[in-house]
Amino acid sequence: MNLTLHRAPVLLPVSGPPIADGAIAVHDGRIHAVGRHDELNSELSGEPGLERIEWAGAIIPGLVNAHTHLQYTDMAAVGRGSYDGFEDWSRSFLAAYGTEHDWAQSAAAGTALALQSGTTTIADVVTNSDARSALHDAGLHGITFWEVFAWRTSHWRAEGATFLEERLAAIPTPPAAGLSPHAVYSLGTEVLRDLSARASNLGVRLHIHAAESRFEDEFTLTGSGTLADQWRDRGYPDFELLAAGGSGLRTIEYLDSVGALTAATHLAHGIYVDADDRELLRRRRVAVALCPRSNSVIGLDAPPLAAYLREGNAIAVGTDSLSSSPSLNVLDDVAALYRIAREQGYHSADLHHRLLEAATLGGARALGLADGPHASGALTGGARADLAVVDVTSTVPEDALAELVETGSTPVTATIVGGEKRWSARALAGREAKNA
Repeated sequence: MNLTLHRAPVLLPVSGPPIADGAIAVHDGRIHAVGRHDELNSELSGEPGLERIEWAGAIIPGLVNAHTHLQYTDMAAVGRGSYDGFEDWSRSFLAAYGTEHDWAQSAAAGTALALQSGTTTIADVVTNSDARSALHDAGLHGITFWEVFAWRTSHWRAEGATFLEERLAAIPTPPAAGLSPHAVYSLGTEVLRDLSARASNLGVRLHIHAAESRFEDEFTLTGSGTLADQWRDRGYPDFELLAAGGSGLRTIEYLDSVGALTAATHLAHGIYVDADDRELLRRRRVAVALCPRSNSVIGLDAPPLAAYLREGNAIAVGTDSLSSSPSLNVLDDVAALYRIAREQGYHSADLHHRLLEAATLGGARALGLADGPHASGALTGGARADLAVVDVTSTVPEDALAELVETGSTPVTATIVGGEKRWSARALAGREAKNA
């Protein structure tokens, strides 16, 4: 069989301990074996057609961006601003959104940026149909989530099923398609309940913005506050939570009450949650994609990362879109999370590993892609050969891991998707001729 043996001074498998002078054997788009270079090289040296590639730095699993909107890549001017909270940012976002856009081109530009930063798998939330092909056309893995936004229950009962069927059918696969009910404040209660049931019946995953605004709890508890006023002003006073004066439940409890919290759901942001909320998320096996740089741009608080880590919640990492974030580089968010964890008093020795895991295997788990035929997020035998080569300076595995997590801006030398080199910053460090 034809094999490619990728060698680097450091291997960070995530699924196991770091390896000095490691190697990965790739066959037919999948990882055949992982281990020390001398051992694998000796084992495979007799294989006809063996190709050896040597890289500087470290090889890590391809990064997983567990929450973004690639179609907003051309709205980066909004993301370069500074805002006084979610509602302030929303005004700038809506003004920019209302101008003319080529959503397909904008989303394609986003996939190119993702590849340049070592990302191979993406949870892409799509609002406009022209952007629905971005992941498929780029040959990236992940899920294209169709976003459902601003539907009242009466309208949904009349047209929702047809609307949803048409939109999902139009998403090209692979990768998979999913549903993204936007948020608790932008959909009627029965719409959200129906979407949750339909996702289960169709066997697709759910992805929801939750606890991103400090005013969401007020909205779901009493149907009042800043968000409630905004949606009444937009012409949605018949949303059930507004008409009934709330549900008496906080955001996470409310999502659970309509069946939206399942093991096939992951949330974005999860900032304004307490211990009871986090316990409910653990019980329902719901992961949260943390987007700290987006939160900072918008003027929000940091997520309770130390609590998530100590209590054992499943976390992933997202960049959000360029309309609220400085870049689509997941490693920049990893570095932000490292600083947040330290500031919140988390000093356990496992922090570097857990944050790299969140940006790789944690994201794959959040998308239901950690095992089975589409397994990714870790350098392990049988998984898809999705790799990123990062230009760390240290050749000591533990030091290289710390450098990668803390620096954020570590250059990516190459991105490999399904065994195929899809992006390279420079010529290969070295290549040996194929063996006979």
